[in-house]
Amino acid sequence: MTRHRDAGFTLAETLVATVLTMLVTGAVFTMINPRTAIAHAQPEASDMQQRARVGADAVVRDLLAAGAGVDTGPDAGSLASFLPPIIPRRMGLSGADADTVARADAVTLVWALAGFAQTTSSAILSTAAPTLALVGGPPCPGGSSLCGMNEGSDVLAFDDLGHFDLFRIAGIAGGVADLRRHAATGGYTYPAGARIVSAIARTYYLDAVNRQLRVSDGYLSDAPVIDNVVGLTLTYFGDPAPPVHPRPESGANCLYDAAGNPVVLARLASAGSLAPLPLTMLNDGPWCGEAGNRFDADVLRIRQVRVSLRVQSGDAMFRGSGAFFAVPGTATRADQLLPDVVITVDAAPRNLSPRSAPWSL
Repeated sequence: MTRHRDAGFTLAETLVATVLTMLVTGAVFTMINPRTAIAHAQPEASDMQQRARVGADAVVRDLLAAGAGVDTGPDAGSLASFLPPIIPRRMGLSGADADTVARADAVTLVWALAGFAQTTSSAILSTAAPTLALVGGPPCPGGSSLCGMNEGSDVLAFDDLGHFDLFRIAGIAGGVADLRRHAATGGYTYPAGARIVSAIARTYYLDAVNRQLRVSDGYLSDAPVIDNVVGLTLTYFGDPAPPVHPRPESGANCLYDAAGNPVVLARLASAGSLAPLPLTMLNDGPWCGEAGNRFDADVLRIRQVRVSLRVQSGDAMFRGSGAFFAVPGTATRADQLLPDVVITVDAAPRNLSPRSAPWSL
C-alpha cells in the first residue's frame, strides 16, 4: 500500500512568505501615508491663508476710514485737523493702556460718520456727569433736537486745543442725551460750542495669551476677529515736517503757545516723502489733550501704517520648530510642516492729511 502525505509549507517557507508580505505592505503604506498627510495639511494651509487675509483686511479697511471728518461748514475736512485719528495703543472703557504707552501690537482708530449728525453743543459738556444738548438748525434734520442722534450711538466731542472724548448715548429725554464716556479715567469739561459728530472708534489689538486678533468699540464690545494669531506689528510713517494742526483760535495747546507762536518740533530726516516714526518718538512728548485721552504731538504726523499679521496652524501636528514657527509643535516630517503665514500690507489713508476731504475710502 502506498501512503500519501498532505502537502504544506515548511516553517522556513512560512517565514519567507511573511517577510515578503510585510515588505510589500510596508512599501504600499510608504506610498499612501505621505498622500494622507498632504490631504490633511492642505485644508489647514488654506484656512491659515484665509484667516490671515480676513484679519489684515479688517484692520486695513478701518485704517482707510480713520480720520474721516466733518462734511460741511467751516470745520469741513479731516479729523486730523483737531485730533489724532490713529493712536498706537488701546483706548476705551476697559483694558486701556496708559497715555504714555505706544505699542506695536495695538491701535485705536477714530472717524466721523458721513452724512450723520455734525453740529456743536449748546451747553457745557462735563465728562464727570456728561449730558449733551445740541445746537439745532442746518445741517441737522428739521425738528430733530439731537441732530438725528439715537440711543446707542457713539458721539465724538472735540475742540481746537487737542481735547477729544468719545461717548455712548445711554438715553434721551427732553432733547438732552445722557452719555457714558469711553474711558474710566481723566476727562475734560467742554464749554458750549464744542464740536460734536456721530463717530466710530475701533481698537485692534493682539491678545497674546489667547492668540487672537481682537477688536473693541471702546465701550462694552470686545470680540475676536480671528484665532491663532501669533504676531501683530504696526509700523508707522509720517510727515517729516512738524504738525501744524490743531491750531487754536485762542489759547495754547501742545503745538502753539498763548501768543500763537509754534512750539519748536524737529523736522525729521527722510529719504522720501515720509519718515519712519519709531514708537519711542510717539510717547516722549510734548503732550496734547487731557489725562485719559492725552497723546504725543508726533502722533499727529502719522500718514501711513504698515500692518504685519502672523497666523499659525491651530494644530500642533502641523507645526515644527525653528524660525518659521512662533510656537513650536510636534511635526517632524517635511510633508506635515505648515510654516506660519505672514501677511504685510501698507495703508496710507488720505484722511490723515489735515484739511483734506471729509470722507475717503
